[in-house]
Amino acid sequence: MQTLIELYDERPLENVLGVEMFHPERVIYICPDGVDGDKRIHRQLRTYFRARGLEPEMVFFRVNVYNSQAVLELLLRTVEQYPDCAMDITGGTDAVLFAAGLLSARREIPVFTYSRRRNKYYDICNAPFAANLPCDVRFSVEDCFRMAGGSMRTGRVENEILYRYRDDYGPFFRLYLKHRQDWTRIVTYFQRLSQTAPDAPIPLEVSGPYEVKGERASRISAPEAALWDLVEIGFIRDLRIVQDERVSFVFRDRQIRAWLRDVGSVLELYVYKACLDTGLFDDVRTSAVVDWEEDKRDNAVTNELDVMCTQGVTPVFISCKTCDVKTEALNELAVLRDRFGGQMAKAAIVTAERGRTVMRNRAAELNIRVIDLNDLLAGRLPERLESMMRN
Repeated sequence: MQTLIELYDERPLENVLGVEMFHPERVIYICPDGVDGDKRIHRQLRTYFRARGLEPEMVFFRVNVYNSQAVLELLLRTVEQYPDCAMDITGGTDAVLFAAGLLSARREIPVFTYSRRRNKYYDICNAPFAANLPCDVRFSVEDCFRMAGGSMRTGRVENEILYRYRDDYGPFFRLYLKHRQDWTRIVTYFQRLSQTAPDAPIPLEVSGPYEVKGERASRISAPEAALWDLVEIGFIRDLRIVQDERVSFVFRDRQIRAWLRDVGSVLELYVYKACLDTGLFDDVRTSAVVDWEEDKRDNAVTNELDVMCTQGVTPVFISCKTCDVKTEALNELAVLRDRFGGQMAKAAIVTAERGRTVMRNRAAELNIRVIDLNDLLAGRLPERLESMMRN
C-alpha cells in the first residue's frame, strides 16, 4: 500500500493507528473545514510520527464532512490522483462514511476498518490484508500524550529511578495502613522538622523539637510509633528521641525524604507497584505531568496524573486519593482520559477511604472504576486492575 486515505477524527488514536499498522508511504487526511488550515495539527502529527520512527508524506484535504456529495467528489478526485490507495473508514461522520460506501461501489479500492472493542482490523471490501487482523501496536504513556498534541514533562518523581525502590513500596504501604488515621499529621511533622530555605542544600540529617506547630495553631507531637516503624523498614536511621524535648534522625536518601514529606506519595507508589506486578502493562508511569499544547512555557496548561499505564493501544488513567474523593477530582480525571485517551482509554480512582454512594454513582456516570479502602485492605488491588482491563 502506497497511499492510505484516513478520515480525520477528533479521537487522536484513529488518526495514527492505520499508519502505525500498515506503514504507507503517504497518508491523506480527509479533514473537516478548518482543519486543513490549522498548521498546529499538521505539526503535531509530524512530531508524533517522527517520534515513532515513521515519516510518511502527509496530505490534508478539506471538505464539508456533513455533505456526502462534496465528500464523494473529493474522494473520487483523490482516487484519480492516487490510484494505488486504500481507505480506512474507522473515523469520520455518517456523511463521510456514506460517501465512502458510494466510492467503494464505483471504484474497486481496498476499504477496511478497525474495531476498538475487538482490537482488530476487518476487510470491508477488497482488503484481504486487513481481514481479522489483530492490532499489535503498543504505545508508551508519552506516545498517548504526543498523539493528542501534548507532551510529557518530568513530575515530582524521576521514573527512571523508581525500579530500584521496588522492594520498599509494600512495607511503606503497610506502614501507612497501620498509621492511616494519623498520616496527615505524621507527614506534617516531617515537613516542619525538615524545613529548608528554597535554595539551600537538602540535608538528610534532621534535628528538631519534639513538638511542632500544626494547622490552625494546633500542636503536633513526635509520632514515636511511626518513627520506630520507619526505622524498621529502613527509611530513617539513627533515631534519637528525648521525651518532650528533641528528635533527631537521618533520612535514608533524598527520595525517601521527599516521599515522607508528601501525603499522597505512599498510595501512588503502591498503585504504581501493583500495576507493574500485574504484568499487564507495556508502560507504567507515576507523577506524569502532561503539557496540553506542548508549548513548554511556565504558564502552560498542565495536569499531573498520579499513575498512568498503557496496554497495547489502550491508555489507563489512575487518580490516587488518601482522602475523600470530590466530584471535581472525578470530573478532572474524565476530562484527561477523554482528551488524551479517547474511547479506548480506561480510568480508575483509588481511594484510601471507603467510597461513598454519591461518589460511586458519579464515577459510574463517568465510566470511572472505583477501588477503595476495602479493596486495599483485602489486597484486591491487582485483581481489580485485571478486571478493569478485561471489561
